[in-house]
Amino acid sequence: MATDELSSKLNRRLQIEEGVEEAVAVDGMIQQNEEPLEKSSTGSADSELGAKLLRRGELNEGVGEHLQPSMKVLNPYTEFKEFSRKQIKDMEKMFKQFDAGKDNFIDLMELKLMMEKLEAPQTHLGLKNMIKEVDEDLDNKLSFREFLLIFRKAAAGELAEDSGLCVLARLSEIDVSTEGVKGAKTFFEAKVQAINQSNRFEAEIREEQESKKKELEEKKTKQAAFRELQSAFK
Repeated sequence: MATDELSSKLNRRLQIEEGVEEAVAVDGMIQQNEEPLEKSSTGSADSELGAKLLRRGELNEGVGEHLQPSMKVLNPYTEFKEFSRKQIKDMEKMFKQFDAGKDNFIDLMELKLMMEKLEAPQTHLGLKNMIKEVDEDLDNKLSFREFLLIFRKAAAGELAEDSGLCVLARLSEIDVSTEGVKGAKTFFEAKVQAINQSNRFEAEIREEQESKKKELEEKKTKQAAFRELQSAFK
């Protein structure tokens, strides 16, 4: 009896695979040949890849809106080690100065006003090319990280002299001379310079802390003098 049942199931399986009969639902599952599934899966993957490539082509041609990229936490002091804390703070100050919308981005119009302020106005196409040169996420505006890339490229000599970005870096009054390990001739020289850079970084932090401490002490002294003066008139 069991043998007849097994034989019947095998015969039905062969008929389904040969297309003689249609698959029927059994316990909520559809009995069907694995090969069509594999073809369907492959077709789906090809279709998804094709859609992504088409989307990239549309973005490059300026068709459609770019999706907001995932937010990545930026630590400029660790990612841009070739610059000192003071240099980065100067860049941040400049970035915030021209971020008129206070949205942590510099768009085309804000860049236009920046270049006019630096007395180096650019054409509309020139401004778009400036953004495009460092616009990693293709959102047509500059994040602070992309703004820092301008000075990295300038310090590394990767910007053409007539480039709008080169003009921006040159007129910004921010010294981007590098003191890192890039130009070291040997491993040991590089090691020494890396240690010196680390020491300089720590020294700058201490200097900031001392400055804040001094300001706080001066404030307390002024408050005490003011209270003493007030008591004299009581």
